[in-house]
Amino acid sequence: MQSIPIKQVGQRLVDAFLREYYYLRLSITDVCNFRCNYCLPNGYQAQPERQSFLTVDEIRRVGQAFAAMGTRKIRLTGGEPTLRKDFVEIVENLTALEGIEQLALTTNGYRMAKDVERWKQAGITSINVSVDSLDPRMFQQITGENKFADVMQGIERAFEVGYRKVKVNAVLMKDLNATEFHQFLAWVKNRPIQMRFIELMQTGEMDSFFQQHHLSGQRLAEQLVREGWQLQQKSLTDGPAKVFKHPDYLGEIGLIMPYEKNFCASCNRLRVSAKGKLHLCLFGEEGIELRDLLQSDDSQMLLQSRLYSALQGKREHHYLHQGDSGIRANLATIGG
Repeated sequence: MQSIPIKQVGQRLVDAFLREYYYLRLSITDVCNFRCNYCLPNGYQAQPERQSFLTVDEIRRVGQAFAAMGTRKIRLTGGEPTLRKDFVEIVENLTALEGIEQLALTTNGYRMAKDVERWKQAGITSINVSVDSLDPRMFQQITGENKFADVMQGIERAFEVGYRKVKVNAVLMKDLNATEFHQFLAWVKNRPIQMRFIELMQTGEMDSFFQQHHLSGQRLAEQLVREGWQLQQKSLTDGPAKVFKHPDYLGEIGLIMPYEKNFCASCNRLRVSAKGKLHLCLFGEEGIELRDLLQSDDSQMLLQSRLYSALQGKREHHYLHQGDSGIRANLATIGG
């Protein structure tokens, strides 16, 4: 790719629509050990070309370039990021970067009970864990794994080691776990959990599944408001969730509704895949290669040039609300 003039390095990550990007979602592996029916129902399938995932040094260089351009928050995603044997080393390298104020983790929670204290010591500032059902049988039906007790134990362990809040993700789906909405609300009444309901998204492999199980997040929002929940203002590095609080609840509710018409107006995040491609949006494009500029610390200026140049091509909308689901086969390859 042709780079912009070096004199523009030092620019912050601002696109053509004047949106500024403070938040990087960084996938460190495509591999996942769960088989969630809305993502990888047949389990992880290795790609034939067997290109390796980013090394610790390559990950550090990505983080360094983003930090130099104004990124304050990095979220480690997968697949399941904690499957990497060098996970703690990755965390320590990113924690050491100047300018990174938050280093978050999204995990399926299968090893939280055992390792969450170590993650906190290494520098993970916040954790999102997926719990798609509070019924162990439905949890197994959705995830393909009988790990409900392990994940719940991991959440409790996170509080024990000092996390003051844990974010819990669930994809609510008609005919599966949608009837548990009020059960989830009751669960967070006396716990400092932000329960985040993510609207099912349509991907290339899941058209019929989407048609059968999609539940509108807007309906949930209207229900929350009727029941006295109040929408909160976002801070600079917050993700896409609309967060609601209720005076009678210790916990919070977050709604992620990508089919809202103005969902993209407040976009503040970019994505880098586990094999080193920059993705300007979760949907729609093949990605911009970065890996050739991750082989040496001497390439930082060129890397920042490429990031800035690529960002100028970011679309104003993802067009999901118009039925365009892009080219994404599933969400595990890019960290959701």
